[in-house]
Amino acid sequence: MIKRIISGFWLLMLAVNTQAAEEALTIDSVVPNNMELAFPNDANIYPDISDFKVLNAVLMSNENGERWAMITIKNQSSGRRTLTQKHLLALTANGQRIAPMKLSESFDGGETLSLTLAFGENKFPLLNVYTRN
Repeated sequence: MIKRIISGFWLLMLAVNTQAAEEALTIDSVVPNNMELAFPNDANIYPDISDFKVLNAVLMSNENGERWAMITIKNQSSGRRTLTQKHLLALTANGQRIAPMKLSESFDGGETLSLTLAFGENKFPLLNVYTRN
């Protein structure tokens, strides 16, 4: 009886550890600022014009296909601005443009912040995160 309980407990722990491993994020790449990609944008999908600039991005994912990015972003305006998901897009390896999940972050004029953003699940990895000035 005790042997069965221990075996059941061990199997439960193995399942929990496997799920945790699938949810853990790993770094896919660090995106250089000068990386140039030329996917067509037939649907004319662009981020809203803003005063924000992505200084760098660390792209991450997990085995479940969740896509995340840790970005460092600067408010280039001298005034206070609010960054929303409409100001950012990520480019995936199949050329699709996707916005991050809900986002609303206030920046003081000239302020630089690092943020971790979720981009949902996608079969293809993120290649770049960008704004439009």
